[in-house]
Amino acid sequence: MAQIFHPSANTFSRVSLFGALFIVVGLLFLAAAVTRSPWVTGAQIPREQPIQFSHERHVGGNGIDCRYCHTSVEESAFAGIPPTKTCMNCHSEIFANSAFLEPVRASFRNGTSIEWTRVNNLADFVYFNHSIHVNKGVGCTTCHGPVDRMPLMWQEHSLLMEWCLDCHRNPERYVRPREAVFSVAYQPPSNQEALGNRLVAEYHIRKLTNCSTCHR
Repeated sequence: MAQIFHPSANTFSRVSLFGALFIVVGLLFLAAAVTRSPWVTGAQIPREQPIQFSHERHVGGNGIDCRYCHTSVEESAFAGIPPTKTCMNCHSEIFANSAFLEPVRASFRNGTSIEWTRVNNLADFVYFNHSIHVNKGVGCTTCHGPVDRMPLMWQEHSLLMEWCLDCHRNPERYVRPREAVFSVAYQPPSNQEALGNRLVAEYHIRKLTNCSTCHR
């Protein structure tokens, strides 16, 4: 019987199969990279606000503690957004006539809230409780990054589930003494693993990774 296909067809078939496989694998890697990129997660992108509030100035420059503005962070699921009165505690005296701060004064006069743009925005199906993490020794900068060096606030991390799970599976890498939770200058010590293991036991931290922990 006459040969229908030229012998080179075998080589072409093999090349096509391997080429298709490499393309599929490459597309999967590309999709994974795009999913983790700031373009999708929004990480590392400074957010414009109705008033360009600077954490760098207030926290880094003036040394204001996180709890002065975020008053409910130790006992509530939400850290809280400060009312305009909190701003006016200082700015009724400091830069009291600054045109830049007129929206703050107008908000205080009219009793209308300033509509801030949310920076760290988890999906609606994710439950996160600030007070639990704070009281277990998770520092503000662990999740929010070096806020004392942010002239405009940005989301420091991806907030993807894999990022959360890394901490839930290995809390000893991230926990710090409770008295250092609100310190923006805190740096993990050289013996972080030993310290972390001690704090995990002392603070009764459980490695919760079941779905219902965060998805309710």
